[in-house]
Amino acid sequence: MTGSLLEVIALDLRDAVAAEEGGADRLEVVSDMGSGGLTPSADLVAAIARECGLPQMIMLRRDAGFTVRPEELDRLRRDVKELTEAGAAGFVFGFLDEDGSVDVKATEALIQAVSPLPWTFHRAVDHAADVRAAWRAVRLLPNLATILTSGSPEGVGSGLDVLRTRAEAGDASLVLAGGGLREAHVPALLDYGIRAFHVGGAVRGSWQEPVDPNRVRHWRRLVDRL
Repeated sequence: MTGSLLEVIALDLRDAVAAEEGGADRLEVVSDMGSGGLTPSADLVAAIARECGLPQMIMLRRDAGFTVRPEELDRLRRDVKELTEAGAAGFVFGFLDEDGSVDVKATEALIQAVSPLPWTFHRAVDHAADVRAAWRAVRLLPNLATILTSGSPEGVGSGLDVLRTRAEAGDASLVLAGGGLREAHVPALLDYGIRAFHVGGAVRGSWQEPVDPNRVRHWRRLVDRL
């Protein structure tokens, strides 16, 4: 890694190769962005591992939304072994309960399943009933690499104040800024001390188009302006 960490969403092998060509540091591999990103197939993870050297953070999520049913959690725990064998470097997950609090029991069950690999708590944290309480709960969990957050359910543009507050509270090293992230947001985030960035739509024309390595290069230069 050069300066900041740049993570790119990959939906297929072509995306992964383009992200690597453009200078990304790692991938978040998902399926079905129409549902906000779900668990990809182990076959895709294996195909990417054969052709691309970037670490793959794999989404563990079977349905849209941020709650998880016991049977769904059992399925995700079974998925972990196959996805790890296929080449996963880490995982992305995190759940809320019906009251909007962090579902620590379900999240810890997956932490145990993926251990010792690192993991990212995804944007469920932005949708918590009490965001500060959610951060307090998540930051104490083991093997946590980053928290994917925009600071607001509406995206980074609405969440800059929250991200600044989190950075001032000492959480800058945990923040993976993403979700509606735009070029104009980067200078402020860098000023806050945030050094990890997550892009998807910003490095492609639309979700129907593949990752553009030239757009990834542009973001590489943008986030490395320290």
